[in-house]
Amino acid sequence: MDAEDDFDLIPGLDRHVPATPARRRRTPWWDRLSIYLPVMLMGVLALGSYWLLRATPRAPEPVVDKPVSGEPDYYMRGFSVRSFDANGNLRAEVLGDEARHHPDDDRVEIDNARLRNLGENRAVTTATARRVTTNSDNTRFVLEGEAVVVREGGRDDQGQPLPRLEFRGEYLLVELEPVERFSSDQPVELLRDGDRITAERMTYDSDARVATFAGNVRVQLQPRTAP
Repeated sequence: MDAEDDFDLIPGLDRHVPATPARRRRTPWWDRLSIYLPVMLMGVLALGSYWLLRATPRAPEPVVDKPVSGEPDYYMRGFSVRSFDANGNLRAEVLGDEARHHPDDDRVEIDNARLRNLGENRAVTTATARRVTTNSDNTRFVLEGEAVVVREGGRDDQGQPLPRLEFRGEYLLVELEPVERFSSDQPVELLRDGDRITAERMTYDSDARVATFAGNVRVQLQPRTAP
């Protein structure tokens, strides 16, 4: 009997021992990390983009100009306004029962207005009307309703006498620049040292002392006495 047969006679002994199974090789941690690396990079990029969006200042939204209202934005009642030149001399005075400022065109409406203006040669011009509308720099006055403009007599720069002039009408336009001028495109009346002239339209240039009348002109001249 062979030795191998002796081992076969021992009960419970299996001479054919199975081979030990090989250990599974563990995947290195950097290999496992490489699997999730693209996902992590996407998250970092998304977070960076969000932060950059929040940190970047937004472009200012375009400002839409609101239409300026034509309603008055302030009132003056029972007022008197005076203006002076650089030497402190009175140049103009405006009085009225009520004044309203309109911001859409910067005009001022004055009820029952009384105006007084002193020229460079101290010639006095006064104006009254039920309503006066003036521009922002007070160089243009529209007189409506029982309008009267009076330029007092005096003397010019050469010492020559200037007659007293009185303009009457329901509408008169007074312009102070570039030259002092009175005009009207409605019926008007001019009184001059007793003379009376009526017309449908009129323009008077104060510097040139020339009046132009048009439309149904009528003239009444006061007789002059011989010197």
